[in-house]
This record gives sequence, C-alpha cells and structure tokens, in this order.
Amino acid sequence: MFGAVTPAELADAVTLAVRAAVDAGELSADVTSGPVEVKVERPRNKDHGDYATSVAMIIAKAAGTSPRDVAEVLRRRLLDVEGISGVEVAGPGFLNITLAAASQGALARTIVETGASYGQQQALRGRRINLEFVSANPTGPLHLGHARWAAVGDALGRVLSASGAEVVREFYINDAGRQMDLFAESLRCSALGRPVPEDGYQGAYIGELARRIVADEPHIIDLPEAEQHAAFLAAGYGHQLTEQREILEKFGTHFDVWFSEKVLHDSGAISTAIEDLRAQGNVYDSDGALWLRTTAHGDSKDRVLAKSDGDLTYFAADAAYYLDKRRRGFEQCLYMLGADHHGYVARLRAIAACAGDDPDHNLRVLIGQLVKVVEGGQEMRLSKRAGTIITLSDLIDWVGVDAARYALARSSTDTPLTLDTAVLTSRTNDNPVFTVQYAHARISSVLRNAVELGVLSSSSPEPGPAGIAHALAASGTFDPGALTHDRESDLLGALAEFPRVVASAAELLEPHRIARYLEELAGTYHRFYDTCRVLPQGDEVLTPVVIARLHLCAATRVVVANGLALLGVSAPERM
Repeated sequence: MFGAVTPAELADAVTLAVRAAVDAGELSADVTSGPVEVKVERPRNKDHGDYATSVAMIIAKAAGTSPRDVAEVLRRRLLDVEGISGVEVAGPGFLNITLAAASQGALARTIVETGASYGQQQALRGRRINLEFVSANPTGPLHLGHARWAAVGDALGRVLSASGAEVVREFYINDAGRQMDLFAESLRCSALGRPVPEDGYQGAYIGELARRIVADEPHIIDLPEAEQHAAFLAAGYGHQLTEQREILEKFGTHFDVWFSEKVLHDSGAISTAIEDLRAQGNVYDSDGALWLRTTAHGDSKDRVLAKSDGDLTYFAADAAYYLDKRRRGFEQCLYMLGADHHGYVARLRAIAACAGDDPDHNLRVLIGQLVKVVEGGQEMRLSKRAGTIITLSDLIDWVGVDAARYALARSSTDTPLTLDTAVLTSRTNDNPVFTVQYAHARISSVLRNAVELGVLSSSSPEPGPAGIAHALAASGTFDPGALTHDRESDLLGALAEFPRVVASAAELLEPHRIARYLEELAGTYHRFYDTCRVLPQGDEVLTPVVIARLHLCAATRVVVANGLALLGVSAPERM
C-alpha cells in the first residue's frame, strides 16, 4: 500500500481498518455513524513502535466493547497492510505500529523528489482569508511592537498559503483623525524653527523629515498657514508611508493591500455600513447619538457609531472596515492586534454578529504581547532617531533580518518576549536560528563533498535541491531498507511529521510551531550525523547504505529549507 509512509497515510490506513471491521460485522455499525477521527503519533519510547494511536479507546463506547477488544480487531486487520511489519496492543488499548524499514525509508526519496512543495497540503483550499497586521499611523517609524507582527504575521500568511488558503496580506493605514493634524503641525513648527506642540510628535526624525520636505518644496514655508499645514501633512504622509513600506520590504514582509482609513471616511463607506447594520435591526438612536446594539452579542456595552454632534467614532470606522472586507469576498478576517487592544476582541466579534456573520468562523483576533530588547543585561529603551521607541530599523541594524525574524516568530504571541542582542548575534547553539541554519549548511557541505568525491555526479560544484535530486536519481539504486539504524529511524520519523506540523500551525494560527519543530529536527539530524558516517573513506566501496544516507541528508535539507521559508528566513549553503 505504501511507497513512503507518512502519519497522514498511516491514519488513513487505520480509518480504513475501522470501516472494514464495521462492514465485516466485527465492530458495531454505531462506530461509523459519525466521523471517525484517527490520530497517529510518534511514541517517545522507541520500544513502543514507530507510531501509536488511541483510536480503539475513542470508539470503544460506540462499539459496545472494551478498548482492548477493539484494538485486537484492528490489530489483525492492520497486519495485512503493506508496509506495516508489526502491531501490538498495549496498556488500556493503544495500538503500537511498527513499519517495515523499506516503507519508512522510502520517505527520504519522496521528499527529495517533492522538493519545495513537501509539507504543503490543501486543508484550507477554497478559503479566502484577509490577514491584517502591522496596522500603524503614518506619523513615524515602525517600532518594536510592529516588528513582532511583521515577522509573525508574514509567517502566518505563508503557513496559511501552504495549507491551501488564498491569503491577502493587508496593512491598515491609520491616516484619519487628530494624530494626522498633530503630525503635520509638528513638521510645520520644526521647519519654521518653532517649538513642536506639547502633544505633538517628538524625536530627531521630525526635524530630519521637516528639513527634507523644505529641501524638496522650498516654497512651502511661504504658503498661508492653512495651506502650509495641508502641504506638510501631504508631504510628511507620503515620506513616512514610503519609509514604512521600504523597511517592511527590507524585513521580508510584503503587503498585497495598503488600506487607508481616510478612504473609509471620504468614500461614504461608513455611512453605507451603518445603513447595512440598521437593516439587520442592530442600530438605534438614543440621546441624539447613533448606537450599535453590541451587548446583544457579548460586548460589555453598546457602542456609539455617531455622536450627538454628528461626528463619526473610531468604532464606526472599525465596523465599516469589517463590512468592507466581507464585501470584498473574504470568508475569514484575521486581525493581529497589539497588547493594548484586548478590549477590541469583544467589539469586533459583536460587529461580525451584528452584520449577520458567525464570529467563530468569519472572524479571528490574535493579540500579541510586548517585546523588549536587552543588551549587556540592560533593557534598551531609546532610539536616537525616534526619540522614545526602538524602531524596526534599529532591530535590523543590531541583529540582522534572519535573526530578528526567527526570534520574533519562534515564540507564542500570547507571551511577552525578551530579545538578547548578544544571543541573536552569536554563532553558537545558544542562538536558535544559527542552530537551524547551521544544520542546512552542514548538510549542504556533505552533499558538496559527495560531488567532489565522485559519489554523486553534478554539473554544478554547488548543486541546489533540483541538482541533488537529479544526481541522487542517477547515483544508483536507492534501497530504503538500508536505513535501519535507530538514528536513521528517528530522523525519518521527524521528517514525516513536517506536513502535520504545518497543518497544525495553520489550524491553530501558531507559526511558532514551525520554528520549534525545526530546532528539534536540527538536533535530530546532528545526532544522526555524529553517529552514522555518511560518506565513504579512502578506498571504501560505495554501498547502498551510502546512497540511502545521502538521500536522507538531502531530504533533511529540503525540510529545513522549506521550514525556514515558511518563517521568511534564509537557508544558507555555507556558514
């Protein structure tokens, strides 16, 4: 049945065994009256086989018999499955499954041949997702908090795409409201040599930007005050938004859509949204103001859409923005918000419900906790340029793009994060990104040496994945049964887990699972390499074990590179 065994294929085999047992009258038909969810996992103890499943305990009640009896029925059927060499019933009803060496080893060739698409699956195929992250005011540099979402949000988009979803990455420009006027006035006063307003924007960047605007448009200082204000606003907005785009691109984070809040106001979209919500029966008038009945959907209080003086609220813009996303055809709207936005969760869910949507399906909100940077044991607090914040540009200058992205993406976003610049710039195993990238570089070195020794033939001295795949295919017969060492089995098992990890990261919206998997995989590879010699020495004869181990090395390189790509981190050939 199996060429290369993966956990998903093994789960399918167990599912088929359950259904066959029901069809044969060995198990009650009640077992398959609902969906049968089968999970197979790698047991911690190698003595318990290559994989284990608790499905017998899950379906025993429906079967009307004991879990061990159910397990025994399934055990007999699984023994007939090609590629399975042994099945044991353990404990209260676990099934411990051992694979034939050839079935497990064949995965190495499959991964090499599959290449960059290994790990991708189609669980979210057909789903259109709007992913909004790094929402910011165009009034200053992006800061450390934005940096976390720039890394995590981009990685999440990659993971969702790898799971088959159509993902649109969106930046919400907070370009409406009083902060824009304060920004313009801060620039104007700085250009004219006047004190910046007390509640205005500080930092060296304001003076730098004001001088740049005047250099580009010398006439601006001769305009009447109102025109001067408008001109500084337009110029400052353009410069600052361009800077944000450029630093995000430098960081490897690309947005498909840059959506302006001001456009919501100017286009009448907010008024249209209010009327749509009114048609749903959730808008009412009280005390001269216009309200949305959000308490009917879990919010702590009803929210004002328009004040008694007619001014629209920020909440009205939030509602219009959500409805605009749904009008654009997005089935699911993902919001990634900062640590100070916990109160927004209930409000956004209430907006979705008031619009007639299912908040549990159409809306997901992630909250990211704070980040701080430590150098020499002391927290770094100030940016010389921005004045009061650490900028994304500062972070890139200190530790580099790869180290910053990896460090920001490898931890769950619901916990605060401390980054130590000494660790992130080190080339030791204390630096997680170094550990993973070094595994890729080490494997690349092994494969280059194989070419140099003539074990593999290649037209390139630095063969990439496609070249290695071709060279391995031409190297001789691949015998997957030659991979029998415990360290080889451990590595194959780890490689088989990659598609499941990607699927789990997408389902749970937790891209940090990819990073933690890669760190474990790197450790598993290093243990394999330290125990199992790959290349022949001296005049040793080229054996099937050598070819098989080269396949295993190449497969590991593919998975490490694919995993790093999902995090937006490079996979170096040399370090």
